[in-house]
This record gives sequence, structure tokens and C-alpha cells, in this order.
Amino acid sequence: MILKGLLENVNIVKTAADTDMSIHGVCYDSRKIQAGDVFVAVKGFDFDGHKYIGDAVEKGAACVICEQPPEAATPYIVVADSRKALAVVCANWFGNPAKRLKIVGVTGTNGKTTVTTLLKNVLEICTGSKVGLIGTSGNFIGEKEFPASFTTPEAYEIQELLSLMVSEGCEFVVMEVSSHALYLDRVYGMEFEVGAFTNLSQDHLDFHGTMEAYADAKAILFAYCNKSAINIDDDYANTMIKNAKDSVFTYSVNNDEADLVAKDVRLNSNKAAFCALTIGQLVRVEVQIPGMFTVYNALAVLSATLLLGLDIKVVADALSVCQGVKGRAEVVPIGKDFTVLIDYAHTPDALEKIISAVRGSAKGRVVTLFGCGGDRDSTKRPIMGRVAAENSDFVIVTSDNPRTEDPGGIIKGILTGMEKTKTPHHVIENRREAIHWALENAKPDDVLILAGKGHETYQVLGKEKVHFDEREVVTEFFDKRNNGSECR
Repeated sequence: MILKGLLENVNIVKTAADTDMSIHGVCYDSRKIQAGDVFVAVKGFDFDGHKYIGDAVEKGAACVICEQPPEAATPYIVVADSRKALAVVCANWFGNPAKRLKIVGVTGTNGKTTVTTLLKNVLEICTGSKVGLIGTSGNFIGEKEFPASFTTPEAYEIQELLSLMVSEGCEFVVMEVSSHALYLDRVYGMEFEVGAFTNLSQDHLDFHGTMEAYADAKAILFAYCNKSAINIDDDYANTMIKNAKDSVFTYSVNNDEADLVAKDVRLNSNKAAFCALTIGQLVRVEVQIPGMFTVYNALAVLSATLLLGLDIKVVADALSVCQGVKGRAEVVPIGKDFTVLIDYAHTPDALEKIISAVRGSAKGRVVTLFGCGGDRDSTKRPIMGRVAAENSDFVIVTSDNPRTEDPGGIIKGILTGMEKTKTPHHVIENRREAIHWALENAKPDDVLILAGKGHETYQVLGKEKVHFDEREVVTEFFDKRNNGSECR
């Protein structure tokens, strides 16, 4: 590609390069640069790509895109914002694939993975089309899976995936869009056909600082969307609406003035059902996932598909046959007189919601096992401790992904939130041992919630990612007990 074409729609401050030169690739990581590539110097969490311009030039970078003239002798383009430039350049490199797809972006603290997964399944059922998915639990093109490292990848990887989805014949793409990705301009310049907002609760304050800044980051999405579906029961709905274009569709459980309202909500141990009321239509909806959060997730799916032009009755029929999402209120088959449930809840709000969903149908105790991640927002640890204690009958405090923090220190932070509660609790730092202890001490009709890991099949200990699948840990316990071995 010619450099001039690569720079189309980029906000250029100064050009010190032959824009007719041929470019062989685009790279933002100096360690991966190939001869003839353009190197885009961006600022990350722990690094500044401008410091590695010299390395990129030594490895054969043909041109550098940066925010200030480099010291190294090389052709360069100075831009107003290199992160925005990276997003535009990558889109240009891959031929702007987003323009050939109908993309639905979903943002919010909780529910993104469930909503996007249900949306993918519903769109495939209702339209017969191949649908792409970009998200926490993986990237998919139809049934083909590609591993995911981030909820929303970097701009280059996003455009590469979208290009592949076009070539594979996808018509629709559903994408989880994280606050980090929005703030860091990974989806800058993309056009979304529909954007959906689920909810906002405390998370990522280690990065954003305040809830207001967190909300503002989420709201960026809706400036890129032709149509927006907003949960107006959430306190931050207006922040999203103010940033949206004119076409805003609202959904609610509590507000009859919304465009789509859930009525006659019925919850039981394995499903949620309600009547979806919109202008001129009333449709019964049933989803095979328990909890009030399922009602909200289903409303988000219905709203997004209505904005895409689908018939609500057809979508409701499709939702009724969709299965649950891995790691979201997932029941582990154990064949015992108690229930084990795995859920990704790792925020105070999500933890409260999953415990409340279980409590509504549990015959015995609700036992919650959880921890908090290290090197992340520490202020939510005591809040999660309090939430778990106030809503459970018994709590087991353990590790999650401690990363480089001391697991014992993280647990102490959790326990401070439990000091004024009367709920009994037990502390076992090692998560495997904690799960085994919970299974050993389970009583008939108990519901044991393993919260925090969800779909993840690893733990991050220090800087090492170690295989850890809670389904396997549960199976391991019963296999060893059946063989007469002691689990440790």
C-alpha cells in the first residue's frame, strides 16, 4: 500500500516523508517490526512507544508515525494523536472492513459477554447469517474460535479480525467494547450500526479514577453508533444518552416510559420469563438462565435486534432455545444433593446480583466462594466482602488472580468489609483447596457459588498464567473422593 492511502483521514500535523512510498505493513510493537513497515509510536499503560522509535528504525521501519519529531534519522509523520492515528491507519490497511459489516457494540460493567453471546446466537438463528463475535470469552467467526487476550483487542487486531470476518462471509459482528478500549481509542473512527448499554457499577477505578470518568469512557461508544439501546434503569443512563446520536431506544424493568419494558417477570431456579411490551406489541419471553440480570440482558438483546430491523416475536422464539453462557450462572453437573454454580462476578454489583438470583430459588444455604484480583482497584475489596456477607449464608474467602500482589494482603482487604456482619466465613488462601473444602462441607440443598473466574481457565500468579479450570477442580474432588483419596 502507498503511504498516502494509509494516512487517509489521519489528523496530520507535519509530514517529513515521501507519501508515495510503498508500505509493507503496520506495526505498533517495535519488537515485531519488519522491514518496510510503518511504526506507530503510541503511549501504553507502562510504556511509551516513542522511546522505541530508534529500535524500530534499526529493524527497518520505512516510516514512523508519532506525536513529536523523532531523534532518529528516519522519514516521519507527526500526528495530533498517535492512538487515534493507529486506529485509522489500521482500518485503512485492512480496507476499512467495518464499512462492510453491521456491527453491534455492547458496553457496560456487567452483562457484556452474555448479551453478545446471546446476540450472536439469535442473529444466526433469525437471519441464517454467519456472525462474528469479539469479546472476553473468545473471538468467533461462526463456530470457529480464535483466542482472546483482552475484552477488546488493540486496533490492529480488531481490524484484522473484522477483515477476516468479511472474507469469511459474515454479515453481522457483535463486540464487547470495554472502557479501556474506548478511552485508548482502539475503536476510534469505527461505525457501529447499534450500540447497547447494560449498566455501570464500580470497576476499573484503578485506571479511570472516578465513576464519572469511568462513565464518560463508556459513553464514547455511543458517539460512534447510528442507533443506541440504553438501559434507563441505570443511574448513568443519561451520560450515555447525552453522547448518543439522535436515534436512542430505551429499555427498562421499572419505567413504563421506556420504548421496551419487561412486565410480569417470573424467576425460578433455571430460567427467567417476562412479557416484553413495546409499541403495539406484547410478547412472552423465556430465557434458560436464572436471575433478574437475565431479564435485563434479554431486554438488551431484544432492543438491539429491534434496531437492526428484526421482528420481536421471532427474536423471542430464538431466545427461548439459546443455552446459557459458559461461566455465567453456569451449573456444574455433579449428581449430588447440592448445586455448584460458576459465575464470572468480580464486581460488587455482579456479586450481589448472582447471589440474589440464587437466593430467590435456593432451598438450602447460599454459600459464596470468592476472592479479588491483584494489581486492580483495591477499593472494591471491602465492598465485595460486605456484599458477600450480607447476602450469603456462608462465605469462603480465597484468591482470584493475585498477580503480583500478596494474596494474604488482598484477603485482608476483603475481610475489613465483613467485620460488622454476622455471617460465618472461612479463609483458605489457595483457591483449589478452598473449593475442595467447600465441596467437602456442603450440605443437602446448598447452592455453592464459585464467583470471579467464570469462563477463565487460568489463574495469574505473579506474572505467570497457570492453568486452573474450576470445572476440572470440582471433578477432581469427586474423582479422588470416589477413589478413597484425600483432596488437598
